Amino acid sequence: MPAAAPAAALAAAGTGRPRVVALRRDLHRHPELAFLEYRTASLVAAELSSLGFTVRAGPEVMARSAMLAPPTPELVARARSAAARDGADPAWLARMPDGQTGVVGELKRGAGPVLVLRFDMDALPVAESLDPAHAPNACGFRSQQAGRMHACGHDGHVAIGLCVAEAMAKSVRPWHGTLRLVFQPAEEGGRGAAPMAAAGIVDDADLLFAAHLGCGLPTGCVAVTATDFLFSQKIDVRFTGRSAHAAMAPQDGANALLAAAVATIGLYGLARHGSAATHVNVGRLSTGSARNAIASDALMKIELRGGDSAAYEHMLSGAERVLRGAALAHGVAVETSRVGSTVGMTSDPEACRFVEEAARSLGLRTVPGWPIGGGDDAALLVRRVQERGGRACYFLIGSTLAAGHHASAFDIDEDALGDGVAVFTHIAHAVLRPPAS
Repeated sequence: MPAAAPAAALAAAGTGRPRVVALRRDLHRHPELAFLEYRTASLVAAELSSLGFTVRAGPEVMARSAMLAPPTPELVARARSAAARDGADPAWLARMPDGQTGVVGELKRGAGPVLVLRFDMDALPVAESLDPAHAPNACGFRSQQAGRMHACGHDGHVAIGLCVAEAMAKSVRPWHGTLRLVFQPAEEGGRGAAPMAAAGIVDDADLLFAAHLGCGLPTGCVAVTATDFLFSQKIDVRFTGRSAHAAMAPQDGANALLAAAVATIGLYGLARHGSAATHVNVGRLSTGSARNAIASDALMKIELRGGDSAAYEHMLSGAERVLRGAALAHGVAVETSRVGSTVGMTSDPEACRFVEEAARSLGLRTVPGWPIGGGDDAALLVRRVQERGGRACYFLIGSTLAAGHHASAFDIDEDALGDGVAVFTHIAHAVLRPPAS
């Protein structure tokens, strides 16, 4: 791609590089975890409102009954207090109780299609690199929150979404129809799309588009569709036994630590499925209190993935057998709690054509498909649109990365932000073009 292409792309979108970069850097300084994105959501709501969008937020766009593992009232109170301290609008904060931080902005210009664009907002519990050469350190916009950072690019996604909103609201080119921008919380862990889908926010969509920065794709390139979305289930597992002195009366104990250890080995030893890739991971195991005491409890955080529904169900049923067996063998109780999930999806060719045409018109290289490398719970929104007769596409915006997703040294190439604004804006104009005279 020619060196001038990002600037040209931004000009085509009707916005400027300083604007999208400044937004991204402000968001990067203030990362917020899933269902606690109060500052980000209030900034988004206020900006959309100022541009003339009709804005809905909180319970208006999220069904609380569909929220998996919602935050405690204490976490919500702390997040709202921190957001207010960092400049959030109290009026918008009041409209987002109980971790319901979703925001939807809508702009209508006469009859026409309903176009939905989705952007995710949450950060990760990752400590940002202290390396002076890390761009957020060198340029003064590293995370101000210890142990949290935007390590996946969602700060860039929000910045792109807000600049698309500005470009379309101020566009001198006529367009007709409904533009609906969805700013979704809690993508990490697969928890945010379900309550927004349950609230019906995409039920009337004719077309939906979502995208992700990076994913191994270099700057200047657009993957017309992301591929290889994995089904996944995130599960918290708690073993409960009995404590006892490890030397004086081990026979009186029921060892939760040992049950969890056996379960860990059993999970990694699960037979795989022949139809698609499968994955299992025990991301955390915490247990025990003293070296001479039988551990009375153990907490495991696990994730299971499958490349299709059959492989996924195979892993899920196998894991349930392993967990029950480990508990039975060691005389402890086991309790599981599903705390997040994603599903597979396939983009519609009719929607993909809008992405391909936009990228080529802007001078960006295209590839027909590129593996996402995991999953995204936007797939739930995609599938809901498709089930109701609409079309959807999830595509990738190339961004050469300083380190891999979820790494402490992760950083996007900010030139990719302009590409994202331009592609989304081009798609919006193409879908919402005026009717033929």
